Amino acid sequence: MSFDTIRLEKGLYTAGKSFTQALESIDPSQNYAGTPLAGLDAYERQLKRFGIRVSGSGSDRVEKFFQSGETAALFPEFIARAVRQGLERADLLPSIVATTTYIEGLDYRSVSSAAGVGDAAAPVAQGDLLPETQLRTKASLVDMKKIGRVLNASYESVRLHRLDLFAVTLRQIGAAIAKNLLSNAVSVLINGDGNANTAAAEVEMAGSAVSYADLIALWNSFEPYQMTALLAPAAQMQQLLSLTELRDAVAGLNFHGTGKMVTPLGAQLIKSAAVPAGKIVALDSTCALEMVKAGDVVTDYDKLIDRQLDRAAITATVGFAKIFPDASKVLA
Repeated sequence: MSFDTIRLEKGLYTAGKSFTQALESIDPSQNYAGTPLAGLDAYERQLKRFGIRVSGSGSDRVEKFFQSGETAALFPEFIARAVRQGLERADLLPSIVATTTYIEGLDYRSVSSAAGVGDAAAPVAQGDLLPETQLRTKASLVDMKKIGRVLNASYESVRLHRLDLFAVTLRQIGAAIAKNLLSNAVSVLINGDGNANTAAAEVEMAGSAVSYADLIALWNSFEPYQMTALLAPAAQMQQLLSLTELRDAVAGLNFHGTGKMVTPLGAQLIKSAAVPAGKIVALDSTCALEMVKAGDVVTDYDKLIDRQLDRAAITATVGFAKIFPDASKVLA
């Protein structure tokens, strides 16, 4: 089937796959290798089919999506993509999440392992039993939370605005969702995921402000894990960057020139208002946290297509679980 003969309808928005995935199953991109349409996915080919330009100085107005019932079916995916772009730009979770699990439904239990799983393996004499690593399903379900915003804008109020301008607002909605997700992740790192003994252990600061000795004590407490990331609110981040030991000339030039912060003791610095004042969260990002996602960014496609906006919800349902509780600690 050619891309310009596909019948577009809201039935292509299903719970099991995204709109683009549904289109790709009908109109695979590999069929266009070596043609002028190579490099476009199935959704982008539909935009080209109907002559809808969504970016650049010559971008169309919002009303271009509502010239027919078929083009209206493309609008929810445009919103989801713009929101996803904003989420990805502001997303700090890849720096702290060890793995992401996608689920269908809302019930999910992560796994726990016995203490000492990261310890060095001792030699075993011939005939002796090898040490065991026990994995068990956790008692409590992962707390899945729906995060999102309501887009309250009638078609009449936005129809004459350019799509690239409209996308700026949508990307900011995605950025706000990213910040909320990070806040939930930080809460799980500090307080645990609802199962026993998963609250982060605290390393006490010697004084009221962070010192280099505090960082050394925090780093030293991570055996057998590695301290790879530090999350801190603005005040504690300022204290960290002001430490004499971190005022390396080369690192300072890099910070002034690129805005990339120093990495004390090899740990990535992440500034986040999600961390409570007076605390610094440290973790081994390779094994501390699991993110659980029930689908992707979801839009109310019925309202967006049939009612032309009119308070459409844009949501993501995500939860977090601690994999190895000792792989995250709090300096306070």
